[in-house]
Amino acid sequence: MTSYALHGLYAITDSTLMPDDAALLEQVHAALEGGAAIVQYRDKSDDSARRLRQATLLRELCERFERPLLINDDLDLAVACKAHGVHLGQTDGSVAAARAQLGAKAIIGVTCHDSLELALQARDAGADYVAFGAFFASQTKPGARPAPLSLLPQAAREVGLPVVAIGGISMDNARQVIEAGANMVAVIHALFANADIRHQAQQFSQQF
Repeated sequence: MTSYALHGLYAITDSTLMPDDAALLEQVHAALEGGAAIVQYRDKSDDSARRLRQATLLRELCERFERPLLINDDLDLAVACKAHGVHLGQTDGSVAAARAQLGAKAIIGVTCHDSLELALQARDAGADYVAFGAFFASQTKPGARPAPLSLLPQAAREVGLPVVAIGGISMDNARQVIEAGANMVAVIHALFANADIRHQAQQFSQQF
């Protein structure tokens, strides 16, 4: 199992907010300084050369801070850049395949939307954490199905894995999902669109 603590601020990159390598590294560096516990590289473009370059640079940066880098939805990229793990959507391949390629210590997370059943399946398949959402209106996925806050304490009781809350998480509502049972809050815009990313990361981290 992973040696990293799956607890705290889970920072997810955004290619619109980070249009080039320099912006990406500068913003993630600030988030890590502010206490981000995990970084996920999320880039839905088909520029494979850029994605490999950026993911590798991020992995090196995260290692300096002794924090894990996860890759969103792309096992091949996670293997190529030597990431510390991968986050899988429901259509992005199996936990078993990811574990076979990334090894026993890799962090494998699974999107479970609003479904406790999917979370139990992910746990039984060997996932390290499960992610639920959207709990609030999300800029990244405006059409995401809403998940009820009541899912979080239920998952904490029944799934027995660290739980990530995602979807419209901000400083105004982070406390709500943490008190309901979330071990991590996944944040994009409320972190990286902020004028002071380091301070904002500190504010999120202090919620725990």
